[in-house]
Amino acid sequence: MAVQNGKDLLVKIDLTGDGNFQTVAGLRATRVSFNAESVDVTSLESGGGWRELLGGAGVKSAAISGSGIFRDAASDERARQIFFDGQVPDFQVVIPDFGTVEGPFQVTAIEYAGTHDGEATYEMALASAGQLTFTAA
Repeated sequence: MAVQNGKDLLVKIDLTGDGNFQTVAGLRATRVSFNAESVDVTSLESGGGWRELLGGAGVKSAAISGSGIFRDAASDERARQIFFDGQVPDFQVVIPDFGTVEGPFQVTAIEYAGTHDGEATYEMALASAGQLTFTAA
């Protein structure tokens, strides 16, 4: 895979609940992480005393975080609504030359900041809240 432009990693939010995805406005930096917990099944019979893990077991999760400038767009309003209403709508994450991850996420944090001589900024964090699908690019 060739070097990718960071601005091409997109976080999209379902604005209406019917698959109408729109890029979250104003994001300047985005981070996506995928995790899978391991299940240790090591026993006295484990070869050479090495740890053994049970394949396909454990909890999978994904986390998204981003920061940017406040644009007062429909996606910003929707993110705030999701947080305050405790909703778990679908999001899409477009990873350039890799694929698209889609599924339910909960907005777990929204932070706003600003200085008297600068723009208003925000940070948000999302946690997966159900089964995700992956479509290769």
